[in-house]
Amino acid sequence: MLLDCGEATQNQMHLYNKHIRSLDTIFISHLHGDHWFGLPGLLSSMHLGGRTEPLDIFAPEGLKPVLDSVFAISGSGFQYELRIHSIKSDKPETIFENGKCKVTAFPLHHSVPTYGFIFEEAQPELNLKKNARDKYGLTDQDCRNVKKGADFTMPDGTVVPNAEMTLPRRKAHRYAYCCDTGLFDGLADIVHGVDMLCLESTFDHSFRELAAEKGHLTARQAAQVATQAEVGQLLLTHFSARYKGDKIEVIVREAKSVFENTIFAEDGQGYEIGN
Repeated sequence: MLLDCGEATQNQMHLYNKHIRSLDTIFISHLHGDHWFGLPGLLSSMHLGGRTEPLDIFAPEGLKPVLDSVFAISGSGFQYELRIHSIKSDKPETIFENGKCKVTAFPLHHSVPTYGFIFEEAQPELNLKKNARDKYGLTDQDCRNVKKGADFTMPDGTVVPNAEMTLPRRKAHRYAYCCDTGLFDGLADIVHGVDMLCLESTFDHSFRELAAEKGHLTARQAAQVATQAEVGQLLLTHFSARYKGDKIEVIVREAKSVFENTIFAEDGQGYEIGN
C-alpha cells in the first residue's frame, strides 16, 4: 500500500529497495500536486515493467478525469486494469477491506477536499499455549482451527474450551494518517486510541496564524490532538521547508513538551506500529 504519491516517489522507492511491482493499492489524501504528481510516472513505469495485476487507487473525486486526460494526450495505455475509486463521504466510511486490514477514510479540514485514513489490522489469530498441542493431541488442522477461536472435541467427546488452549488475544493494531489538515473539533475523537498517529506539523506554534490560514497544524497543535486522542505514539510529518536539517528539532521539542512519545518521519526509515 502507498499513501500519497508526490513527485519522484518511484525514485525514492528504488533508492530504498521498495519494488513498485509490490504495490496493489494506493491512497491519495487530496489533489494538491505534492500528493499525487508522481502518479502518472509511477503508473506508466508499472506498465513498462510488465505489470498485469489490477491496481486500485482511492482518491477524492477529480483524480480520474485528470489521469484520463494525461494518458489520452500522451497516447498511453496499460496492460493492467487501473481501478480508481472516488472518495466523497462527509463522515468516516470504510472504503477498503482485504482480510488483512480495513481502511476507513474520514474528511479533514484543508483548502481542497482532503481525507485521512485509519488502517486497522484484522483480528489477530490466537496463540496456542506452550503445551496445548501435546496435551490434547492436536493435529495441524486442529491447531489452525483453535487459533481461529474454535473449541476442540477430543475422541471421547470431551469438549475443550478454546480459552484452555490459547493465550489472551492481543489487540489489533491501528494506524492513522492525516496529511494535510487544519485543527477542527472531532479529529481527536476519530483517531482516538490508535497505536500510531501520523499527523502533519507544518509549522512551529509561532506560525499558528499562518497555519490556520493555510489549513495546517503547528507541532503543538498536533501534540494536543495526540494527547486528547490518547494515541500510543505521534509521528510528525509534512514540515515546512524552513525546518531543514537541525532546524527540525524546533518542531520535535515543541511537540514533545506536550506529548512525550513523539518522533518525526525521516526518509528511508521504517517504524513499527504497536510495538
